[in-house]
Amino acid sequence: MDAALDEARRGLEAGEVPVGAVLVADGDIIARSFNRPIGAHDPTAHAEVLVLREAAQRLANYRLTGTTLYVTIEPCLMCVGALVHARVGTVVYGADEPKSGALVSAVRAHETPGLNHRFQVVAGVREGECRELIQRFFRERRRGAREPLLAESGPGSV
Repeated sequence: MDAALDEARRGLEAGEVPVGAVLVADGDIIARSFNRPIGAHDPTAHAEVLVLREAAQRLANYRLTGTTLYVTIEPCLMCVGALVHARVGTVVYGADEPKSGALVSAVRAHETPGLNHRFQVVAGVREGECRELIQRFFRERRRGAREPLLAESGPGSV
């Protein structure tokens, strides 16, 4: 989870929602990334999807059986679908995502009947650190959104 948190911090520095992910096979990190939808202008550029793409290219195989994904925030529905298709073995995440988390929070997508693959889920690893990082991003973003409004409402404003 250290490496996933490092990726999330890199995302924060890049102005992205700070979600970081790494994919591990046989004890080695084979792919790492942070969220990039804003900079890439790509709604699918979530950290989880990016590490799956990188790992599949590196291993020359779209099936990533036996791998473990470490991600700082509970994956969304799109990412869970990608994880099922990639046949990832285990997903380890830090903090729940109450609005769009698709493992335990909003829906249990990986338990959908008829799926051809199941993976293990480990939740709450370094939860406080993961939650604080994403909360910090949104706190700063809200503060930044208010600052121009406050400046415009001063003396001489229209």
